[in-house]
Amino acid sequence: MRTIGLIGGMSFESSAVYYRMINEMVRERCGGLSSAELLMHSVNFEDIVAMQKAGDWDGAARRLGDVALKLQIAGAECILICTNTMHLIADRVAARISVPLIHIIDETAASLKAAGRKRPLLLATRYTMEHGFYADRMKNLGVEIVVPEAEDRTVVHDIIFNELCAGKVLDSSRQKLMQIIEREKAKGADSIILGCTEICLILDPDNLPLPGFDTTAIHAQAAVGFSIGNERKQKAA
Repeated sequence: MRTIGLIGGMSFESSAVYYRMINEMVRERCGGLSSAELLMHSVNFEDIVAMQKAGDWDGAARRLGDVALKLQIAGAECILICTNTMHLIADRVAARISVPLIHIIDETAASLKAAGRKRPLLLATRYTMEHGFYADRMKNLGVEIVVPEAEDRTVVHDIIFNELCAGKVLDSSRQKLMQIIEREKAKGADSIILGCTEICLILDPDNLPLPGFDTTAIHAQAAVGFSIGNERKQKAA
């Protein structure tokens, strides 16, 4: 089993989901009381949010690059940035290390293509929906994403930062997200990308008007695949 390195804390709500999912997947595949070999460095999200608001992506790249290098030195054999938004600077983080960085956009695009989905709706932070890095990388991988209208983008962004990152899961906000999905479905969206690692806290990808692709679960699954390869749950003696 190879050691997984997680850059977490952005927010810690979704980092906890990563930890649980990865360990559940390892136990399911390896059996018994198996759990993952992993290291997590959880950053202070308040510092990262301040950099996001200031547009200081260079500072963010230096900060997360330092963390990635520390994880590698500590024994991590791959690195995951446990947030979609900070993949804006993923290439610069990857340049600081010599172990693989498992990229959440690449893994999500592969899942969409395998399912034959061509026009997914991206629900994410404003940075992820508007900065272009997500759409551009998806396009290069053969997937054309769509995003909600400006007013709806604000609604999604605010639900993520003001509620989900603070541990608040409100039925009223779930209804708002479902209404956005229905509007975009009517315009031709054929699937939903839960493109923020907190959105799985409020939306069940298996209970949506369109097929849902949970980036948190997809990313965690890729990490487990890297760690244990093709091992499967052992049969009982």
